[in-house]
Amino acid sequence: MKPRQIAALGVALIFLSALFLAGCGRHPSPSSEVAAQAPVRTIENKGSDTLVNLALAWVEAYTALHPEVRISVTGGGTGTGIAAMINGTVDIANASREMKPEEIAAAKANGITPVEFVVAWDAIAIVVHPANPVNGLTLQQLSDIYTGKITNWREVGGEDRPIVLLSRESNSGTYMYFLEHVVRLGQKNDLLFSPDTLLMPSSEGISAEVRQNRNAIGYDGLGYVTPDMKVLAIARDENSPYVLPSIETVNDGSYPISRPLYMYTPGEPTGQVKEYIEWVLTDGQALVAELGFVPLKNAGGR
Repeated sequence: MKPRQIAALGVALIFLSALFLAGCGRHPSPSSEVAAQAPVRTIENKGSDTLVNLALAWVEAYTALHPEVRISVTGGGTGTGIAAMINGTVDIANASREMKPEEIAAAKANGITPVEFVVAWDAIAIVVHPANPVNGLTLQQLSDIYTGKITNWREVGGEDRPIVLLSRESNSGTYMYFLEHVVRLGQKNDLLFSPDTLLMPSSEGISAEVRQNRNAIGYDGLGYVTPDMKVLAIARDENSPYVLPSIETVNDGSYPISRPLYMYTPGEPTGQVKEYIEWVLTDGQALVAELGFVPLKNAGGR
């Protein structure tokens, strides 16, 4: 074959190869087309600051087992999470209290029927500065302190110091629980927090203030208590034993300030959301005690 013929043959082969590759580009295989179109869905999980650290631990463990699933966790408070669920912008709302009747009504008005899951239990610890000599309070004393009836530590066996009140903000489920079950002692009345109460934006804010303020008293989920804070024992009344919060005292009912923690979904969960919540209620319970909370009995409910 002559040199000119060889060169022409080479050009022809190059042209045919280009046509073949172009045709491959125009006609992708069905499997590659499906893969390119399949969206990566993120489960949006928002709400309770009490639950946020536990929720983050759950997500880390779950996504290690299921790397194809993405879960976004943010706090902001129970009220914020429930409002987002009602508005249809999250898949799961974390809550440290039950939904209010008016919240359920608002959800139904939006065509949403909330579904409730109890995912853990929590003790609300009463915390003070380590130098505070007071070791315990009754529920009535706590109510009197937070309504401003008792204003000096000497009135409850402590030093002659003013009591500095710390509380979560009103969008917090912990705030609402404390108001209803401690300030109001579970009764139908109009008692409110003293206007001198300092409202803190987070559990960490309460912890930080208690550590540095010898006169302060605050309340926090047990999972946020650290060794550099003093936890007070609480009695139901003057004739009852003073009990410290723990997994054991929550489970046996002897600690008087404990509550369930919730996840709410906008309707019965399906698909990845359903699978994730089922894992939280079973295998995920192994992480609950590690974060300072109380697991569901038998990993299925109390």
